[in-house]
Amino acid sequence: MVGRIIAIDGHASTGKSSLAKKLSNEFNCTHINSGSMYRAVTLYMINNNLIKYIKSDTNYLISKLNDVKIEFRKDGGKLKLFLNGENIEKDLNSLVVSNEVSNIAAVPEIRAKLVKLQREIDRSNGIIMDGRDIGSVVFPNADIKLFLTASIEVRAKRRYDELIKKGANVTLNDVIYNIEDRDLKDSNRKTSPLIIDDDAILIDNTNKTISDQVRMIKEIIQSRFYN
Repeated sequence: MVGRIIAIDGHASTGKSSLAKKLSNEFNCTHINSGSMYRAVTLYMINNNLIKYIKSDTNYLISKLNDVKIEFRKDGGKLKLFLNGENIEKDLNSLVVSNEVSNIAAVPEIRAKLVKLQREIDRSNGIIMDGRDIGSVVFPNADIKLFLTASIEVRAKRRYDELIKKGANVTLNDVIYNIEDRDLKDSNRKTSPLIIDDDAILIDNTNKTISDQVRMIKEIIQSRFYN
């Protein structure tokens, strides 16, 4: 995997990050969850009462990007996301952040800033990056492009179980609405919409376990890189 790039894109709550993490462990390469970077910016905007400027004063919102410093640091042998020097991993997946992240991600200047950061990440050991536009925009020449999808019901149940496990006070209907809304926004935004590239491998994991997916993709990687 030295120097190789695997791009994993897909709809919300299809297990992109879990799959990418498993694969990075299998092949001893770096995993970057690009979606967490957009969540970090969203968290900053929420905490600083800036969300209201998405519609009323986008220029002011963009000016505040200079105050946002996003880093991946090794912590306990794993890469963790830090926002302005603080580990924010535990705060990224709240429903409050989920409800706003697609709005933040639709701002072209924010996407441009984060795409630049993503391209600058060291990939000498090989990299598996997941998100919404990794294969189509960030790394259009990635060695392997994967696109994950699944039914709304399955995705919502996965996300709901994850949130409940973390102690969140949400209903399944809340999660279904959130995912449908994010799908609509992701697919229809003007800048870097969620698309399936012609050379991407489509994987519907509605009825596939993560072990099934890892096994399938390991075979693809082995055939592409090691034969």
